[in-house]
Amino acid sequence: MSASSIPATHFPQTPSILLERDLRLSKSGVTDEALLLTYRWMAYSRFADMRILELFRQGKMKGTVTCSDGNEGLIAPMALMMDKEIDCVSWTHRGLPGHLIWSDHLGDHICQYLGNSGSPTKGREGNAHHGDPKNRSYPMISHLGKMSSNVMGGTDSQRRNGLKSVGVTFFGDGGSSTGEIHESMNLASVLNLPVIFVVENNKYAYSTPLGEQYAGELVDRAKGYGMKGISLDVADIEENMQIFWDAIEETRETSRPMLIEMHSLRLRGHAGYDTCDYIDPELTKKWIEEDCLPNFRQRLVEKGYGARLDTEDADLKEFVNNTVTEALKLPPSKFEGLKEDVYSPTSLEVDWEKEDEIEAPTLTFAQAITRALDKVLQDSPKSLIMGQDIAGYGGAFKVTDKLLEKYGRERVINTPICESAMVGYATGQAVNGHRPIVEFQFADFATDATTQICLNAGTYNYRSGAKSPLVLRFPCGGGLTFGSFHSQDLEALYTHLPGLKLIYPSTPQDAYDAVLAAYEDDNPVCIFEHKKLYRLLKAPVKFNPNYKNVWQPALRRSGDFATIVTYGEMVLHANSACEYLENEYEVACDLFDVRALKPLNLDAIKASLSKTGRLIVITESRRNVGFGAELVASLSEDCFFDLEAPPLRIASEDIPVPFASELEKEYRPSSESIIEKIADWMEGANA
Repeated sequence: MSASSIPATHFPQTPSILLERDLRLSKSGVTDEALLLTYRWMAYSRFADMRILELFRQGKMKGTVTCSDGNEGLIAPMALMMDKEIDCVSWTHRGLPGHLIWSDHLGDHICQYLGNSGSPTKGREGNAHHGDPKNRSYPMISHLGKMSSNVMGGTDSQRRNGLKSVGVTFFGDGGSSTGEIHESMNLASVLNLPVIFVVENNKYAYSTPLGEQYAGELVDRAKGYGMKGISLDVADIEENMQIFWDAIEETRETSRPMLIEMHSLRLRGHAGYDTCDYIDPELTKKWIEEDCLPNFRQRLVEKGYGARLDTEDADLKEFVNNTVTEALKLPPSKFEGLKEDVYSPTSLEVDWEKEDEIEAPTLTFAQAITRALDKVLQDSPKSLIMGQDIAGYGGAFKVTDKLLEKYGRERVINTPICESAMVGYATGQAVNGHRPIVEFQFADFATDATTQICLNAGTYNYRSGAKSPLVLRFPCGGGLTFGSFHSQDLEALYTHLPGLKLIYPSTPQDAYDAVLAAYEDDNPVCIFEHKKLYRLLKAPVKFNPNYKNVWQPALRRSGDFATIVTYGEMVLHANSACEYLENEYEVACDLFDVRALKPLNLDAIKASLSKTGRLIVITESRRNVGFGAELVASLSEDCFFDLEAPPLRIASEDIPVPFASELEKEYRPSSESIIEKIADWMEGANA
């Protein structure tokens, strides 16, 4: 959660009874004071929820307002028992007690629901979509189940820091059906991550009843992942509290994951606008009678604490009402700063160890990346790499070969086939201070992790003010007859969504520099590595003090006839075409290798275009809405009156990548087809 711009003094002082946020059970078990503390936070959350719902019905709150009614008996005791100094968590939209217990003033949370200038996310995120990353409470996104892997990564990062952390991740019975939950539970079990997976089973996924969601019992899924499973009823608060404590302590000691299925109640609909007309009224009446909060209170009254509860409840209600009154006085959020916060400013500068080589070794493109990864692992202790088959096997293209032997399995991590959970796991590590490098076997497979890459990691700084420094390596491109699922250039997909950075090198030295530059950046960086270049190119590679220049375009050839813009393997084909044009047509061109696709710096290319007056853009990605279209549009907008001819855009065909070599050759640009298209364009331009 990013810091609110509103000073805490604007809101009423938090009552002293809410300063106690920790509950530790001793050998004597659950005492009355423990029960009273738990009830206090349950009631406090319920009072806040009721005011939030009132404001929604009055039209003073927008969006998806949700309530935690019926869930407090789960969230409040677990939040109290977790160690707020070291543990990791992610609450769902029914986790208000957890937010209140974990950190910040009630006013911050009310302002988040209002979306006003006191909102911790500055009005950028939805009502319940906030957290506190600096204190390891990871903000949720609406894609159900996605936060589990973030908690796993944060918890692992804490353990790597020498802290005996436990992670607790919450999701609903509906979210339990998502692939991310299965990927995460499997990954946590394989890697021995101390994470408790908690299913909030309130019998409905929005309006879908259990019978249409899954067969069997959710708790039984724990067996399939080799972990302990516990099934509880939210009404049994006194008994559950001891079980919660034992579960947290067991996970802390054994470092083994665990699954808890909590049977809770659907006392409110999916959100404030949900009328619940899909539920039998008699069943709703039964659930209201079973509401754990009033029943728990009655048991405490019977123990003789009625007067104390009356006093505390009155104080809490007054505090909630006064806080809401002050929150409503705050002005709306402002648009200023939104664009600037899409990226986190980068502050890391690795103290790279100097290399005493008299002569730079000649390396292939792949070897240059391996050498850069080796340097990162050697010089930066917070680094680690992960992916499928990257350890003993060395990766599908042997780019991580021998790194396991040198750095061990703690830093060279083989993961199961779980692209989405893998990226979520890496994101959790990154937010907590580690700097992971993720390898996809093929760029095509990253589509399974698109939500985690684009909507979670890519937006972390904008949503919460938290850095998410991770490197994502994409072996991409065609020309090797690998077929549709192993040959795509997908940079247009990732350049479209905000918060990511992209580098697409074309030389061994640039590939080396790109790894160092990407690693140092405090944002998610995608490195596109054309597979055909891995063994095709060889060149001297050494540590380059100016490695950050890879973020700028490189001028590969000079001329005044036209400005050619490209990147990746197409730089080689464009260079061959330029040589042909000079020999056969006696025209020379400026050839620019863009290198960094996002953020995109076109200043030098615009200066060239004002000189040549002709623009040619070449990409391997498909023509339709490809990145070439963005280059043409951006350059034409600023240089339109300098153009002497229509821009020429050369790209792959708008079809899936074919397998047969004869077909693939026709699908993607080649030196010959580029020459042919430029020659035809020249004749048309001169007609």
